Amino acid sequence: MILDVITAHPGMVQGPLEHSILKRARDAGTISVRVHDLRDWAEGRHRQIDDTPYGGGAGMVLRVDVLARAIEAVRGPDATTLLLSPGGERFDQARAEALAEVPQLILVCGHYEGVDARIVSLLDGEISVGDYVLTGGELPALVIVEAVARLVPGVLGNAASAQDESFSSGLLEYPQYTRPRTWRDAEVPPVLLSGHHAAIDAWRHDQAVARTGRVRPDLLAGADLLDALCGDDG
Repeated sequence: MILDVITAHPGMVQGPLEHSILKRARDAGTISVRVHDLRDWAEGRHRQIDDTPYGGGAGMVLRVDVLARAIEAVRGPDATTLLLSPGGERFDQARAEALAEVPQLILVCGHYEGVDARIVSLLDGEISVGDYVLTGGELPALVIVEAVARLVPGVLGNAASAQDESFSSGLLEYPQYTRPRTWRDAEVPPVLLSGHHAAIDAWRHDQAVARTGRVRPDLLAGADLLDALCGDDG
């Protein structure tokens, strides 16, 4: 899979790509993450990528001609191109799973006061990581890159890891424990030491439902509550 990030500030994106799972996946050739400096497609001595908005107002707006040149230079025939924007569709695990299926994902980082609205003709949509405003789309782009990349086959050593994580089943993940068995009088739940895999699965499911109901009841409201309570063997 190819993931492209178009940004006015490539240094904000490059650093995290050199660590942990993303670095290993890139080194192995499982994914390709390419960071593009928007100024490479700007013209003139100052390589200007933004300008004042028509009609007046505060801030600067990214130019449509520069953005278009960048997108068209990077985009392959089967690419999905998304603009990072507070007004975009909310990004979640289901969207990450869908995007992990595309051969090329292009993320265009908004910045300053916004982007010229005419760029929508070259987009497949707009996407947001939450209901808040950041200075630019660089940090949200990194969030999406990692969330999507780790779902690409071969990126995680254990494919089951992604399947068991929070939101993959509509529930938050169950609590996890490791050594030491006793810590400050707190014991690991006995069922996890039993070796009884069916009992462990049932306990984990119950814990996931309970945690979701306590912390994120909105997720239960949108799920099939009977299935969530009963599990696959209902």
